[in-house]
Amino acid sequence: MAEPFQRHDLVQVDPAAWAAWRADRPDLATVPHLAGWAASGRPLIVRRPADGKRRIGLALPASALSPAPAVSIAEAATHAPKPWGSTVNALTALGRRHGLVPRPFGSLLWQAVTGLTYLSTTSDLDLLWPGRPPVPSGLLDGIAAVADKAPMGIDGEILLPDGAGLHWRELRDAPEDGAVLAKSLDRLALRPVAGLRGPGPA
Repeated sequence: MAEPFQRHDLVQVDPAAWAAWRADRPDLATVPHLAGWAASGRPLIVRRPADGKRRIGLALPASALSPAPAVSIAEAATHAPKPWGSTVNALTALGRRHGLVPRPFGSLLWQAVTGLTYLSTTSDLDLLWPGRPPVPSGLLDGIAAVADKAPMGIDGEILLPDGAGLHWRELRDAPEDGAVLAKSLDRLALRPVAGLRGPGPA
């Protein structure tokens, strides 16, 4: 049976299920903000296990979860540092030109959906670009052009319809006969570049 959620999906958790989970985790009793997380409407995010920085991992039944609305970079813009403004505007416009709506993840997303402080002076801007292959080379080159002038690092993934994520720079720079790493909820796999990326300029 197909998984009900994909990597990077935001979900709301039933407060009763949240309370039951916390009761089984006395080691987390003193972690700030956890007690009222679900009751205040703050979401969770679906991730691969053991992915990146230390996070609080939990497993809840799908029946206790419901989809939360995705957040666009334009919607999160008011939570970004002021020096990021022109970069956010350029990326929003780039997405519009290609019929795509980029979505933040990482620190900016969490600051936008929780009202808590996650961003620091060293934070990157992490973006998802949901779309169907082949990914336009103009999109990839456009992200790179914005990144070259940005006051922060721009990281993130092209998010395919099956939930797999491809690092945008790896896809842009890979040779036509090469492969790129695709991250899914339950696996990592190499995928051939052929068919994933549109042709470059003539």
